[in-house]
Amino acid sequence: MIVWILAALSFIQAAEVTENKILVEQPPRIMASNKNATLACKYAYNGTGNEFRASLNKGTDRAVEVCSVSWNGSFHNHHSNKEFNCLVAVDSHTKQVNFSLWKLNTDQTDIYFCKIEVMFPPPYIYNDKSNGTVIHVTEMLLQSPEIESATPFWALVVTLGFLAFYSVLITAAFVICWWKNKRNRILTSDYMNMTPRHPPGPKNKHYQPYAPTRIHTEYRSWEP
Repeated sequence: MIVWILAALSFIQAAEVTENKILVEQPPRIMASNKNATLACKYAYNGTGNEFRASLNKGTDRAVEVCSVSWNGSFHNHHSNKEFNCLVAVDSHTKQVNFSLWKLNTDQTDIYFCKIEVMFPPPYIYNDKSNGTVIHVTEMLLQSPEIESATPFWALVVTLGFLAFYSVLITAAFVICWWKNKRNRILTSDYMNMTPRHPPGPKNKHYQPYAPTRIHTEYRSWEP
């Protein structure tokens, strides 16, 4: 009889332990190439607890708590470490907690663990240690300040060069037009100067320009 009682008590204790146990599943690795990362922690719990706490811990010893959230029904209380930019979202229906991190730096590359706790009612329980998630923060390739500052300078140089070339082209076209116009005027003036002018002295009404002067002695042979 005593044996049956002890076996029943052991079975009840084992059932309670199984019922109150929390299992956590998280991805093994996340690449934060843009300095942002979202770690999704799924948990399984079949107990009667109604007040929970979830936290994200950094390092193999879980010494640094990045951020945490406590909730009871619809009330959520959020807390974040000053060295991290973290936001926590809880979905009680799917039993998932999302830790969103942004503006990470390469020094924050480490392994991160999700911790789920049942705060009330007793007994207090929390999940077993999981394998954790390695968040690898890669450094973004940015242009050096020298290159960035040189870009506007070269843009200004190209613009000024184009304006200078355009000014020289306009000036050259103006000079060519002016020279052609002047040459035409010179040729026109020379052509007009070929017209015979009246000789200096008193005007002679019977004067005919360039007409040869007659030698009257040739016509005087008839005179006696």
